[in-house]
Amino acid sequence: MKKELDSNTLESSELVEQIFEFWFKGKDHIRSPFPEYIRPELKRLSVQRFFTWASMLKEEVKKEINDTMIGEKFEEIIFETALDLVQTEDEKLTIHYPFMPRTGDSLDNKEIPGEEASIVRDRSIVKEGDSIFLKVMLEYPPDKKTWETRFELPA
Repeated sequence: MKKELDSNTLESSELVEQIFEFWFKGKDHIRSPFPEYIRPELKRLSVQRFFTWASMLKEEVKKEINDTMIGEKFEEIIFETALDLVQTEDEKLTIHYPFMPRTGDSLDNKEIPGEEASIVRDRSIVKEGDSIFLKVMLEYPPDKKTWETRFELPA
C-alpha cells in the first residue's frame, strides 16, 4: 500500500501540505482560487474526505495507484469541497475556472497598445449550442464605459 494513502504517515502529511501550499500560496501565474475565509475548513474537510476515500479502496487498487493519481484525486476533492464552502456564484466560477480572469482583475486591450487597462466588473457563463463561454463585463476607467468579451471554456 502507498504510504500517502495512510493518514498516519509522514508521507501523507507531506503530500497534503505540498498540495495545500501550491494552491493556497500561489506562484508565478497561478493564483489561489480559494478565499481565505474557507481555507481552515477546506483543509479539514478535504483531508477527512481524502482519507475516507482512500480507506475504501480495494487492496489491489492500493498496490497499483501511483503518486500522480493520489495527488490528482486529492486536488479533485479539494476543489469539490471548496464549491460547498464558498458563498457566491463568482467564487464558484473562480474555483471552476481558476486560470480565467476574475472580478477586479485588469485586462489590457491588445488591439490598442498603450491604452489603459479595463477592470473586470462581472462574469457569467453563457451557453451557445455545444459551446460554453465565460462572458466578462469590463469597465474602462477613464470614461467608465463598459464593454464585454468572452472566453471559450472546455466542455
